[in-house]
Amino acid sequence: MMIVTMLVMGLAPATALATSHDVASTHAYIRANYAFTRATKAKVKAAQANIEAITHKLGQECPNVGAGSPQNEESQHLSYEVVVALWSASYTTDAGPIHTFANAVRRLRWSNPKLTHMAQRYATSLQALATLQTPNICSDVTAWKANGFKAVPATTIQLDRRVEGIEAKTIPPSLLTRYEQPADKAILATTTRLETQLEHIETVVGFNDWDQALEDLGLNQ
Repeated sequence: MMIVTMLVMGLAPATALATSHDVASTHAYIRANYAFTRATKAKVKAAQANIEAITHKLGQECPNVGAGSPQNEESQHLSYEVVVALWSASYTTDAGPIHTFANAVRRLRWSNPKLTHMAQRYATSLQALATLQTPNICSDVTAWKANGFKAVPATTIQLDRRVEGIEAKTIPPSLLTRYEQPADKAILATTTRLETQLEHIETVVGFNDWDQALEDLGLNQ
């Protein structure tokens, strides 16, 4: 009995320390994500202006360059490249808040390695999106047209595959609940609402921007 008691007593401080660390990391993550989401929401108009500048530029530089193109796997690669161009305009606008968020999250650790991995991947993915270079869509569509719409440039396929591997997903609130402090609950709820609003903007407004860009380029979806 004494041995068992000593073992339990010996483990207790380590368990308490781990729990305290989890709570501290969760608190820091929730605060950082809240600040990032608020900053992103505040920059929505600026991001939209940059996106519209990209679509306007495409319409001016190479209008209907893809006219007569087929609707197949090759066209899908170029359609996705247009998405990358719009993401580049949007996420580079948020580069400052993303950098701040990534710096805050980079040092966080949980006793559950899954949470640590999710937090680090989220920060890394956001940084990858914030450093996207705007692809030369006019040149790539022109090259595709020049070979009779048979094959898109290899660089287009490489870009698509690289960006498809980026998954900017926040930690689900349900995984943080057990580590929340009382003050964190309201902040997390507010952050979730903001994220839903931003997702709606990206889905609805973003689709319209993408559709307009494809129409200007003369590309089939």
